[in-house]
Amino acid sequence: MSQPVVRSVSRWSALAVVLIAVPLAARHARGSAAQEPRPASAKTSAVPAPTTPHWGYGAEHGPAEWGELCPEFSTCGSGRNQSPIDISAATAATLPALATSYQPAQLRIVHHEHQADVVNNGHTVQVNYPGGSTLSVDGQTFTLLQYHFHGPSEHTLDQKHFPMEMHLVHKSAAGELAVIGAFITEGAANAAFEPVWANLPKEKGVEVHLEHVEVDVDALLPQERATYRYDGSLTTPPCSEGVKWFVLANPIALSAEQIAAFRTVIQGNNRPTQPLNGRKIVTDKVAVKKQ
Repeated sequence: MSQPVVRSVSRWSALAVVLIAVPLAARHARGSAAQEPRPASAKTSAVPAPTTPHWGYGAEHGPAEWGELCPEFSTCGSGRNQSPIDISAATAATLPALATSYQPAQLRIVHHEHQADVVNNGHTVQVNYPGGSTLSVDGQTFTLLQYHFHGPSEHTLDQKHFPMEMHLVHKSAAGELAVIGAFITEGAANAAFEPVWANLPKEKGVEVHLEHVEVDVDALLPQERATYRYDGSLTTPPCSEGVKWFVLANPIALSAEQIAAFRTVIQGNNRPTQPLNGRKIVTDKVAVKKQ
């Protein structure tokens, strides 16, 4: 993915739920005429066919073959700084502070008053943001584009997978990418995920438009935010390198039922771990900027 716009970012993994978020401030700006949120409703439409070669996670067209499917995907096979990786033997270091500033957002349908889409295109469960939520590090600011899910986890911790992993994808004004990765373990039910989980589409090739659904990205992440940092790549074709990775050391929890619900829609959309090739993994802390 050389240009992570909505259409190309959807390549990140294997089933896709796309939700376009509108900051809650926009709703309040309408003044006293604002209405109370109505119950979510949905309409469906067909998803446009992809313009790139078919790829997946099985033996045919799977990760071992991605680099050979087309010239645009060649980095998947030839790249030296690929993701995901196994995280072990991280070095503690004093690093520039990492600050997240995520705004709650209201999701609505795209057509007319509609501003949210849920799409199952066979690639990922993905929630898209229009702007206003940021990640800042070392004087550089990255805007949140989208977050999506893999199951099982793509990164491993000391050779062990977690049931799932969430990736929050950010882009700077200069076009550089930064991703926060969050391991997902089994635990208590997590209400913050319900706006997405309640609308997981069962059919591939169908776009579902949602109305009046709210989501708070900050509520999805753990309170304690130590991270593992390294330089890597996108984990799906075109496997572009130069991605700054920040993998949270503390996992978030979903219930067994929530994990099972994801697996009824998608299973095994994780790329195998890639060689480090001399790269270093360092660990730091994340500071949360409250509004």
